[in-house]
Amino acid sequence: MIEVHHLEHSRSQRIIWLLEELGLPYKVTRYARDAKTYLAPPELLKIHPLGKSPVITDGDITVAESGAIVEYLIDKAGGKFRPAAGTQAHRDYTYWMHFAEGTAMPPLVMTLVFNKIENAPVPALLKPIVLPIARGISKQVKTSFINPNLEKQFAYIESVLAKNEWFCGSEMTGADFMMSFPLEAAMSRAESINSMPKISAYVKRIHAMPSFKKALEVGGPYNYA
Repeated sequence: MIEVHHLEHSRSQRIIWLLEELGLPYKVTRYARDAKTYLAPPELLKIHPLGKSPVITDGDITVAESGAIVEYLIDKAGGKFRPAAGTQAHRDYTYWMHFAEGTAMPPLVMTLVFNKIENAPVPALLKPIVLPIARGISKQVKTSFINPNLEKQFAYIESVLAKNEWFCGSEMTGADFMMSFPLEAAMSRAESINSMPKISAYVKRIHAMPSFKKALEVGGPYNYA
């Protein structure tokens, strides 16, 4: 049976959602984040050398990385949620499968990092010196690089969802499972997404799906829904 090694508040939630939609038998082993560092616990190192989630095991097979896991599970389900080869939908599918982590997530991760820098604890004596410098650098990076990239990405995604119900057309595909997390993360980290009604409606539609609600019950705490 497929076992999802699931870290709370993480990308592995979309893997549980995909399994619910595919109807494949599975079980979930939950892992809690470290209360101080918010990182994955060392127990995950026993499953994969990088000690990160998502990662699944299927008998003696171990698969890590969201995109690789999504492809593996789609293969196991006979190709469901993958458009026919040679079609525009399949080309779009390949694009968005890679876009999710290769393009969408890096500036969102950078936003999280710089927000933490701005709010990091500093000894009282150093606050008058350190805080203005840290916040000044953070603001400059976000204003000059991160935010413009996010705004461009969101505008592009908004235009795609204005034409299509799903990322590859009228049918849900694996690309939608991959893109769900970047958009969920954006809803909580990026102010510019508030002016994107198609993205907001897309995320709300996903969260209203019975399979997604079931996945939340199985997965447990998830800050993005």
